[in-house]
Amino acid sequence: MSKITPTYTSFAGHRCIATGPLLGNVLAVRQALDNPAEGPVLVFDDASGRLIDVDTRGSSADLAERFAEPAPPEPAADAQAALAAPSEPRGRGRPRMGVVAREVTLLPRHWEWLATQPGGASVSLRKLVEEARRRGAARDRQREVQERAYNFMSAMAGDLPAFEEAARALFANDSARLNEHTAAWPPDVRAYLLKLASSSGEASQ
Repeated sequence: MSKITPTYTSFAGHRCIATGPLLGNVLAVRQALDNPAEGPVLVFDDASGRLIDVDTRGSSADLAERFAEPAPPEPAADAQAALAAPSEPRGRGRPRMGVVAREVTLLPRHWEWLATQPGGASVSLRKLVEEARRRGAARDRQREVQERAYNFMSAMAGDLPAFEEAARALFANDSARLNEHTAAWPPDVRAYLLKLASSSGEASQ
């Protein structure tokens, strides 16, 4: 599985000046710091919406070395050998699924219901667990998206009109009202907020 490269977004005042890998943001930040009248220069982590500190001291070469993306690690020798080794022929019988047998305590009516389900108790329990995992993952993802967007808006937009109303719309998962309450915000701030508030990470139109 390939590693996802972190990305960042920087603002000078309410204007977005860079987005992408950290080095590009740092170079843009240093240039913006030469024009402080435009407003505070801030860098946000796209994954969390949180502010980060960057050290812009040194030459461009120094910054390139300091913030260069690390090279992907080489596969370990044993992993390379495993990839090169021919796979063992599969024996007869059911495929191994990594099943772990453990005790489950239920009331009699639960066992009676499970016994009536297609595939029996084990299959039904696995389906119930997977469904619960999917629902929990969706709730967790929604909470992460809301917190990510709020981290940014609390740092950048706390003094903008209808901030509290926008925050309530965000946590109510009401995208229509979030769009409405942020309509008068600076375009770059609004676009980045709506991007962070989207579970897909894409900016709303």
